[in-house]
Amino acid sequence: MPRETASKVSKAGTLDATEWVGPYNDLAFGLHKAARYYYYPGWHEPGTTLELIVNQEAFNALPEDLQAIVESAAMASNNYMLSEFYARNPRALQTLMKEHGITPEPLPEDVLRALRQAATEVVEELAARNPKAGPIYQAYKGFMEESRAWVAISDRAYLRARDAE
Repeated sequence: MPRETASKVSKAGTLDATEWVGPYNDLAFGLHKAARYYYYPGWHEPGTTLELIVNQEAFNALPEDLQAIVESAAMASNNYMLSEFYARNPRALQTLMKEHGITPEPLPEDVLRALRQAATEVVEELAARNPKAGPIYQAYKGFMEESRAWVAISDRAYLRARDAE
């Protein structure tokens, strides 16, 4: 599955570091052979999502039933991919740890704070000078704020309760 990646290649032409999708893809691509360190969380994105770009004029020219098919196919593809990753990432992580000696390590809090600070500065600068980026960033910030309370009593609370056993 193609995806943008951030990688660091040394002068010798070897891969020193990379960022990819998650354990399932990391294992399939053999990234554990290139880098033994596995840091989390993926601070820059909460999860993977697919993107479909369609020419607006071409889409609008389609009959309503075909527009609905395109929209449904895009949603189904994204949902299938998310389900596949949620199902396969846990087992792949266990394989990376047990068979390849990978030990996941949390990024240090000071590193996460520095990353958050730098990312916020860059995005706020972009939002301030780009008339399309500004409203998107404000909507994102609003959604994040609204989501905190729900996540605290849903996903986080569920995981905390289940981990207590």
